Amino acid sequence: MLGGSASSKRRLMADKNAKQPENVPGPWYVDTTCSLCRVCLDEAPNLMKYNDDQTYVYFFKQPETPEETAAAQRALDVCPTLSIGNDG
Repeated sequence: MLGGSASSKRRLMADKNAKQPENVPGPWYVDTTCSLCRVCLDEAPNLMKYNDDQTYVYFFKQPETPEETAAAQRALDVCPTLSIGNDG
């Protein structure tokens, strides 16, 4: 196979086994591959924030409204490192 061979191991989603410890419990999370590009914070500033030393972001609040859920989904969609997950 060319290009998209079965041996290609591109991650398609965040790793639920590698969640940042600061994430509040719930289906939305950021994993340890976050590179702090800040793109997600533009989409969901009411749900996500920096950790204390500003090396990654995490969900400090789970979405509760349709608007918040849409913001979390936009953050997931724009994440260039695929570090945001939703197990819901």
